Amino acid sequence: MDRSWMSIKNYLDPKYLDGVDEFIKFAFLGKDPNCKLPCPCKVCNNFEDQTKEVMANHLCRGIVDSYTRWIYHGEGFESDDENDDIEINDNDSDFDSMEELLNDVGVANFGESWRHSPELDTGACTEKEGEASRFLRLLSEAEKSLYPGCEKYSKLSFIVHILHLKTMNRWTCKSTDMLLKFLHQVFPTALIPSSYYEAKNFIRELGLKCEKIHACENDCALFWNENKGLDHCPNEKCKAPRYKSPNSKIPRKVLCYFPLKPRLQRLFVNKEIARDMRWHKERRVDNENMMRHPADSLAWKDFDRNHKSFAEDPRNVRLGLASDGFNPFGTMSNSYSIWPVILVPYNLPPWKCLKDPFFFLSMIIPGPKTPGNDIDIFFRPLVDELKELFATGVETYDAFREEKFMLRAALLWTINDFPAYGYLSGWSTKGYKACPVCLDETTSLYLNNGHKCCYMGHRRFLPIDHKWRREKKQFNGEREHRQPPRTLSGEEVLQQLLRIEQVEFGKAPDLLQQKKRKRVQNSSNWKKMSIFFELPYWSTNKIRHNLDIMHIVKNVCESLVGTLMNIPSRTKDTWQAREDLKEMGLREELHLQPGGGASKVMPPACYTLSRLEKKNFCQFLSTIKFPDGFASNIPRCVKTKECQLLGMKSHDYYVFIQRILPVATRGMLSKDVSQILVEISNFFRKICSRTLYLDELEMQEKNIILILCKLEKIFPPNFFDVMVHLMVHLPTKSKIAGPAQYRWMFPFERYMPLIFNNAYLIYLQFSYFLTTRAEFFLDRKMGQYKGYVNNRARPEGCIAERYLDDECLTFISRYLHDVPTRFNQTERNMEKHEAAGKLSIFSSLARPFGAALIGYLSEVELQRIHLFILKNCEEVDDYMR
Repeated sequence: MDRSWMSIKNYLDPKYLDGVDEFIKFAFLGKDPNCKLPCPCKVCNNFEDQTKEVMANHLCRGIVDSYTRWIYHGEGFESDDENDDIEINDNDSDFDSMEELLNDVGVANFGESWRHSPELDTGACTEKEGEASRFLRLLSEAEKSLYPGCEKYSKLSFIVHILHLKTMNRWTCKSTDMLLKFLHQVFPTALIPSSYYEAKNFIRELGLKCEKIHACENDCALFWNENKGLDHCPNEKCKAPRYKSPNSKIPRKVLCYFPLKPRLQRLFVNKEIARDMRWHKERRVDNENMMRHPADSLAWKDFDRNHKSFAEDPRNVRLGLASDGFNPFGTMSNSYSIWPVILVPYNLPPWKCLKDPFFFLSMIIPGPKTPGNDIDIFFRPLVDELKELFATGVETYDAFREEKFMLRAALLWTINDFPAYGYLSGWSTKGYKACPVCLDETTSLYLNNGHKCCYMGHRRFLPIDHKWRREKKQFNGEREHRQPPRTLSGEEVLQQLLRIEQVEFGKAPDLLQQKKRKRVQNSSNWKKMSIFFELPYWSTNKIRHNLDIMHIVKNVCESLVGTLMNIPSRTKDTWQAREDLKEMGLREELHLQPGGGASKVMPPACYTLSRLEKKNFCQFLSTIKFPDGFASNIPRCVKTKECQLLGMKSHDYYVFIQRILPVATRGMLSKDVSQILVEISNFFRKICSRTLYLDELEMQEKNIILILCKLEKIFPPNFFDVMVHLMVHLPTKSKIAGPAQYRWMFPFERYMPLIFNNAYLIYLQFSYFLTTRAEFFLDRKMGQYKGYVNNRARPEGCIAERYLDDECLTFISRYLHDVPTRFNQTERNMEKHEAAGKLSIFSSLARPFGAALIGYLSEVELQRIHLFILKNCEEVDDYMR
């Protein structure tokens, strides 16, 4: 239905009144005319139940603008204008659901003819003869009742339900075995498997496969394609054996690769998902000044212009790639690094994009060592498959259109933290030229006392006539005449890479010695040509590797908080920094002063808090509260007596710098410092917004240059590490690639948590707060891959096996309509509670927790509450004019 009438402010407009009539018909369709339903008017706000006539009268006074998905009046989370084409009958028996499941799997595995001939002539498909016979066995089991006289469950549906409950409720394998054995004893005539292992193997044919490719233990090459029959590494400088011993045939290192083609094909087996894969083209509202989805970005549109044949079919998939390392054992005493590689399709609408069911684990790069620059060796199978998918595609059946088509796919960009950025791009993210955007024009300075590089000189980004370009004393003592560094296109980068000497991959001793070379300030930081340049479109992409906003925000906030509170291990205001200031001839008032004897005294700086101010700062943090699901319990990280902040995670810093820091330090710091903190907070809030506006981003491009120049006038050079410098490029990257939530590491690092970052459940809560969607919070898989490891001797194998099982059950759960699944669970705050009054400010959806307490407010608190109501309540707007 057309919902544009909801935004009309003239409630006597005929279009608005017609919209109200259509809504009333939709809400009470098939219901008792005398029943009561939640009223969505601005007064009731779905908290008060009203009859049909009363609701119609109320809506003539206005409807809640944000109530665009009518979940209280019969519309599901996934419903939209075209849902009439997809019918799901929740009253169907499990026999019907399993038949639908097997039909869809048959189409995916054996082609469209399966729907018309489910008997499957196994002799006609010799290559899939074994697979077909096993699938026919599943089909026969789906027709058998669980026990004589059972009309609802078959053996297949029972096993599916049991395994689904195990996954949803995180039962252990042992507890599942005990339950199955008990049920087998109680119902001896029922076709119940005796163990979890037997049940898992029974439905394994419904899932997809994993290829295990042997690799050189020194990361020199894969024993694949032309090297498949070799017993030793093909690299002449390595020659490492393939197997642990000649007779055992047990490989020393194995790459688990999950083919992409069948996983993309399975997206189109289900009608609902197949329809959503066209959303970006057919149902997305295009606005030239607004970006809410990667399809709105300049990078997406530029790709469509360069590859028109690819863009003609909206079903062709755009992919993003993310990878990072994690320790599967969760202990610092055992250094082991596994690198999962995850692919995510961007065709889906925002409420499904970047959700767990649509994450494809592409490969598991084995440990124990970090692959480093040799990571390209392991990307070979994926790159070859991507090249084939872009050039010719793969024949796929579209269940929504009921037709075959050639499905193609392309990789838009990668998403990584900064070290992994260097591994995938080939640009070294260390040293004098660490910035991968400025490249050879990076401005850097080595600090003799701090023994590190700092990245200042942001005045070069200012307009050529700006007055700060001529100032000397407050900056580096020199005038700034340089132009901003020019951003190179993909073709220009490729030309640079073609001129450098390519290194041999591997970690053999001879190869490591060859790779070591002393880097000088004027040399380029390219270390290799990335394997992704083999993709025919990679050099034409507007953006190839994303700067991870999550880690930039975390590092900048950590530096700010550490410096403001003068935390010894995190502050940038050290005696070495003061000595560097003296060498540079800057800010004489901060230079070390002679003390008693040979000691020196550090004068207090305007950007550090005193002991009393730090105590007040911590007391403020210890009392702060957030809405449910918005942030973690930050007061738990506060040590008021010691004036310390301990244990804050990445998302804690994210909330801290945007919402807390400027308010918590108000009145404690000088005006210049307080103002710069407010500007940084507003900058990150704008950049990380779910909806980006191009004119706003252009304004932030100018603002961030002024912010960094102000920081240079206040903070010591030690403060300006590469993460602070990368802030200057964030608005430009956002203009090209779109909203940050599609390009940061939050959703991926909850899969791959490092030892110090295993609290990414907070991200799920935060995403739930932003999107008001149940899936983000209820699909909680914090550290999913780490939790898969049961055998410490084979962590990669454990992850691969458990992922295949989970992938299979995720697919099956779409066909379970009468049990809670990750696709139909309701929101946390779906319970309705009547407000204390009739004002709209008290009618927001909420779920109370804890016991009720009776208290009395002071006169000051009453005045604050009255003022808040007067400023935020719609009913008093007319009286405030």
